Amino acid sequence: MRKRTRLISLGIVMVTATAGATLAATAQADPAPTAAPPAVAPYLYNGWGDPPDPSEVQEATGVGWFTLAFVLSDGDCDPKWDGSRPLTGGADQKTVDAVRAGGGDVVPSFGGANGHKLEESCADSGALAGAYQKVIDAYGLKAIDIDIEGDAYNDPAVQQKTIDALKKVKADNEGLTTYVTFPSDQSGPDDSMIKRAADSGLEVDGWTIMPFDFGGAGQNMGELTKQATDGLKDTVKAAYGYSDDAAYRHSGLSSMNGITDVQETVTPADFETILGYAQEHHLARLAFWSVNRDRPCPGAYPNDDTCSGADQEPWQFTKIFARYTG
Repeated sequence: MRKRTRLISLGIVMVTATAGATLAATAQADPAPTAAPPAVAPYLYNGWGDPPDPSEVQEATGVGWFTLAFVLSDGDCDPKWDGSRPLTGGADQKTVDAVRAGGGDVVPSFGGANGHKLEESCADSGALAGAYQKVIDAYGLKAIDIDIEGDAYNDPAVQQKTIDALKKVKADNEGLTTYVTFPSDQSGPDDSMIKRAADSGLEVDGWTIMPFDFGGAGQNMGELTKQATDGLKDTVKAAYGYSDDAAYRHSGLSSMNGITDVQETVTPADFETILGYAQEHHLARLAFWSVNRDRPCPGAYPNDDTCSGADQEPWQFTKIFARYTG
């Protein structure tokens, strides 16, 4: 399996003994999402694939923000890039500085498909919140992304630990936008984490699904992405009592450019379809894995995973999503 991101976004509220009932009552009023950073923030990963110069991407596409992957555990409850690189002083710090010099900013992504996850390694929600806070403080962040998948997503205790940690982080950092990304099938995600968050009094800025790896080549990935995101909307609506419009505005997606892990092909035309759908429904977030791959292939494709097409233009997928106005 290639390294790729699975994003998670959560917007948090303080919890009291009656938080669940209060949230259910206020949700009927369709509260607007928390003011968020730009909704378009494709993944950029310094740990693989000849990472591009973010300044070059910014100048060529107009995209300013990037989801910077991945913050993992060092084997304990200490956050490091890929579980080994220091938070500051290295290549990742240089990337943050370059992005900010270009007028943008970063959304660090905790988790991903591989490596030791803080959500599993940290003993409890307080320790996990402390690990998140170290990264927030290191960079003065406006937003974070929690990518929960695999064993972490499938464990109810880890889900609850993550939810409780995010509630504390949100309460301690006024205005912080939190995203949660997780897997989906063609009809949308299961409701386990979304329902658990709603029952815990946690409101989300933008639940984000990864609408790919559905199983096999020859599928219309633009239409399947719309179908899966409609399923996400329905799940969010049922959990929080939103209208359709409010549920879409708390939903997002993170696609994959080019050929996926199971040989589906997501084309620029599919990205145009996804863009139109996102504009129609005012989705909270548009991302994709990854900017590293958004360039012409120097060799055979799909054997070369550092690119997304033999004939594509540089940053072609990024330029499409850059047109999103929210």
